[in-house]
Amino acid sequence: MADLDKAILILFDESGTIDSELKQKAKDYCDKIKEELAICRICIEKLCFSNLVQVQFWCLQTLHDVIRARYSLMSPEERYFIKKSVFSIVCFEKLDDNNVVRVLEAPAFIKNKLAQVLVTLIYSEYPSIWSSVFVDFLPHLSKGAAVIDMFCRVLNALDVELISLDYPRTPEELAVGGLVKDEMRQHCVSEIIRAWYDIISVYRNSNQELCSSVLESMRRYISWIDISLVANDAFIPLLFELVLVDGLSEQLRGAAAGCLLAVVSKRMDHHQKLSLLQSLRISRVFGLVTRDGDPELISSIAALLTGYAAEVLECFKRLNSEDGKSVSMELLDEVLPSVFYVMQNCELDTTFNIVQFLSSYVATMKTLSPLREKQLLHVGQILEVIRSQVIYDPVYRENLDVLDRIGIEEEDRMVEFRKDLFVLLRSVGRVAPDVTRVFIRNSLVTAVSSPSERNVEEVEAALSLFYAFGESISDEAMRNGSGLLSELVPMLLNATFPCHSNRLVALVYLETITRYLKFVQENTQFIPMVLSAFLDERGIHHPNINVHRRASYLFMRVVKLLKVKLVPFMDKILQSLQDTVARFTSMNYTSKEHLGSEDGSHIFEAIGLLIGMEDVPPAKQSDYLSSLLTPLCQQVEALLMSAKVLSHEETPSKVTNIQQIIIAINSLSKGFSERLVTGSRPAIGLMFKQTLDVLLQVLVVFPKIEALRSRVTSFVHRMVETLGASVFPYLPKALEQMLLESEPKEMVGLLVLLNQLICKFNTLVHDILDEVFPAIAGRILNVLPRDEFPSGPGTNTEEIRELQELQRTLYTFLHVIATHDLSSIFLSPKSRPYLNPVMQLLLYTSYKHKDILVRKACVQIFVRLIKDWYTRPLGEEKVPGFQRFLIDNFATNCCFYSLLDRSFEFRDANTLILFGEIVVAQKVMYEKFGDDFLARFVSTGFPAAHCPRDLAEQYCQKLQDGDIKALKSFYQSHIENLRRQQNGSLVFR
Repeated sequence: MADLDKAILILFDESGTIDSELKQKAKDYCDKIKEELAICRICIEKLCFSNLVQVQFWCLQTLHDVIRARYSLMSPEERYFIKKSVFSIVCFEKLDDNNVVRVLEAPAFIKNKLAQVLVTLIYSEYPSIWSSVFVDFLPHLSKGAAVIDMFCRVLNALDVELISLDYPRTPEELAVGGLVKDEMRQHCVSEIIRAWYDIISVYRNSNQELCSSVLESMRRYISWIDISLVANDAFIPLLFELVLVDGLSEQLRGAAAGCLLAVVSKRMDHHQKLSLLQSLRISRVFGLVTRDGDPELISSIAALLTGYAAEVLECFKRLNSEDGKSVSMELLDEVLPSVFYVMQNCELDTTFNIVQFLSSYVATMKTLSPLREKQLLHVGQILEVIRSQVIYDPVYRENLDVLDRIGIEEEDRMVEFRKDLFVLLRSVGRVAPDVTRVFIRNSLVTAVSSPSERNVEEVEAALSLFYAFGESISDEAMRNGSGLLSELVPMLLNATFPCHSNRLVALVYLETITRYLKFVQENTQFIPMVLSAFLDERGIHHPNINVHRRASYLFMRVVKLLKVKLVPFMDKILQSLQDTVARFTSMNYTSKEHLGSEDGSHIFEAIGLLIGMEDVPPAKQSDYLSSLLTPLCQQVEALLMSAKVLSHEETPSKVTNIQQIIIAINSLSKGFSERLVTGSRPAIGLMFKQTLDVLLQVLVVFPKIEALRSRVTSFVHRMVETLGASVFPYLPKALEQMLLESEPKEMVGLLVLLNQLICKFNTLVHDILDEVFPAIAGRILNVLPRDEFPSGPGTNTEEIRELQELQRTLYTFLHVIATHDLSSIFLSPKSRPYLNPVMQLLLYTSYKHKDILVRKACVQIFVRLIKDWYTRPLGEEKVPGFQRFLIDNFATNCCFYSLLDRSFEFRDANTLILFGEIVVAQKVMYEKFGDDFLARFVSTGFPAAHCPRDLAEQYCQKLQDGDIKALKSFYQSHIENLRRQQNGSLVFR
């Protein structure tokens, strides 16, 4: 064995017995051989004498690479030798008398690689040098199946490598591909097609696999050749005969169907296309899809029918003549029943979009009014297709019920997949409302009467369709119960499915009831049925925790909508929910996994909304609330008492228990208005105050547990809204406990609470704020950087993000103080030491911060402080030196120099708003400081930017005129002119 053969065998060895070093040596040796000038001759010689497939493949791959890289650099003699040799091998000819190996007898992958090599030569030489390559090939087809098979492989490789537009191409490849097609159309396509016909006619019974290969090649070429060469009285009958004859192989019949689909899909004038489609008499194949047979053949026929229907529909849309539309609709009416059948029962090619086709057909129906009987029948079939498509695969039933990873993925996929189908359902409903309503009713009747748990997926689909259908029903129609709703909603409410224990069925059942609640709102006799559905094992008492939690949320929505109409049923509701309430705050429940915002707490919000209505008698209301709050508070007190003796292992479960109780009380309180609690029913307010007192103890006992601090803070927020000003006595204690922790997260929570208090009560919180502001300012200024936050790699840490959030919240806090008549806080004796640091921080931020909206807030704070603190000429300024600070620092840096920086982009909307605030600030400073402002600002700031004197004078005049719009326009133009001059070091700082 030659050294090259040995090296190639080592290179391709996959046994794992050859070490990597030897493999590398073999690779290096082969690469070295590739660089030899005679490498093509070496490869061709090896192809003639070696029967080792590894050697054959390496030689063909090397030929392919060398021809692509170096063919144009070779001598004419060398190129001729390669071309003649490769073509001879392809045509099953001996190169000389010593040639003993026939490559066409090798495995398929070797023949495919050989075809690829010939296509590379065609790329380089056709048609300018080797224009006869295809004509030269045709006489060799008489040698039999081996050469015919090779001819098919060459045509397929030519399509893949050069012609087909299904693959990305370079501009050069597109140009060459176009040239090859043009030349083939002109000189050899007709001969090739004649050869295809003859081969199929001769071999259809003796070598059906070969005929299948010929038809596969033909299918690839139909899209760009003259269609009359195939769509004629010779070929079309032959193709249909191949499809319809039972004795032929399924592969051959499927290949023939593929060619017919290519004919159907051929792009052409729509009048010609319609004539072609009409001539095919496609009904001949309708019966094939309903027979038991090879799935691949049925899939091919299904693709032919759906492709045909899509083309007919396109003709209907494109043709304007009555005759054209009439013929198109006749052909559609003929083919659609079979299309609907394959949509429901066959595996369709992924390239065919069922929803897109049906949506397009439904859209054409809108132009046909009224619909004919046959079209109404089609509507019913479309609805059946939708139903079949939205049904879950029973294979995933268990996964979806327990909601494991596979179940989650399948549910997400189906939710996305169903969106377009439900849009189609609503479109059908608009085109044929009566048919759609009857379909929905029949689906629901079938689901309700379903006797077995085996029909889980069908029941879920019927409920989902009814739910989706509700989206297109108007509020008025919903309330009136029109369009069968007066029959369907009671049927739904009465339903108890054998498969109701299934998670998906239970969820969509409750969602559907919720969607149709407006009907119940007007027809209150059905309220007991709604309550039963939500309160029994179909809803809140469902064994699946996911269903239970979702039912709690949906029941809260039921209560919000029906409100006072539920008062007569209140005792029944509360009695039914006793075990649910107890379970939520029990140790066992808190150990269960929480699922986002739906943690079951909505049941307390629902109860709060129920008992918090003024329609509930005062005594009953107090009893209801006391029966809920008292045991919960006692539970918290007991847990706090035992906290001192808790072991390390016990603490987390107890903390979680307290957390659940606070969530429950918080949710419960959402149903009570401030007017009721502080006005008409003060006893209710007293109960909430006592509860607040108990929960504030949590901050004392567990000062460092963030989850509890967060829950208590949230409850304080709620009590501010519920108790109003009567919450004030409890605030000092709450704020004192919150101030014990100075971590950024906790400080953010405290500032948000103070913002709420200020916005709600304005100056009433002055004394409280005066007490806490010094501590807040001291701690925050101590942790925030004086300049910018660090940037670059490694700086986006959790700590930095928390500080940035704290900084943003601080600016909001300062802004709220300034804009709610509380700026005197900054000047109080306790806060005075922090005045200068706060003003310096606001100054720096007003012109340096990256966030334009933060800068705007700082400018607005300064404007408000100027108005509050500067009252001359009526009196002395409240803050000595404040005027000088503003003119020399704020006006110069923020209102002038920062605008000269090109990063201040006037085309940005937020920046333009900031600019407007800056102009307002200058106007206010002039109004308060008068000529002092003009003298210092214009005389010191403008000259530094090399501003001409006449522009400075114009600025003074505009400011004195008092027209803010004119001032803003002039000042923007003034800044842009200074930028263009590019004078002074301040322009590009």
